[in-house]
Amino acid sequence: MAAPAPKSVLFVCLGNICRSPIAEAVFRKMAMDAGVADKWRIDSAATSTYEIGSSPDHRGQACMKKHGVPMSHVARQVTKADFTSFEYILCMDENNLSELNRKANLVKNYTAKIELLGSYDPQKQRIIQDPYYVSTQTATLSISLNNSDNFSGFSFINSCYFWGSRTVYS
Repeated sequence: MAAPAPKSVLFVCLGNICRSPIAEAVFRKMAMDAGVADKWRIDSAATSTYEIGSSPDHRGQACMKKHGVPMSHVARQVTKADFTSFEYILCMDENNLSELNRKANLVKNYTAKIELLGSYDPQKQRIIQDPYYVSTQTATLSISLNNSDNFSGFSFINSCYFWGSRTVYS
């Protein structure tokens, strides 16, 4: 009997150097810690072409390193294939959502479920603000993972990401 196909999630933001690679790294770590990483295909991408080929922002990398979250990513743009190869495409804000829906409509028979990542936040913080230009902006970026094989088993937890020197996600 063949093994079931892994679940798949693509996290998306504007440039793929701040919010989405952090969400990817945190989600991957939590999946690894829960022993279900082999059941997931996890990636991140951008709606724009601004940062293609760039590493994640150094402030995000420092935050992840400080909290023991491995992060290795090179920015890329969402492709047409992503809309048929990922089960979930989770984005950070309404601009991302609008652009993803526009791109998805250009793909025949796309199958991805396109949503705001914040729609899974139990505190109903649907929009994850872009902290790139703000030195003290707080954005909720951590994802809680239970042992469910279904994506509904994943939800936001009340965690904070600061660009500054304060304590980051708790």
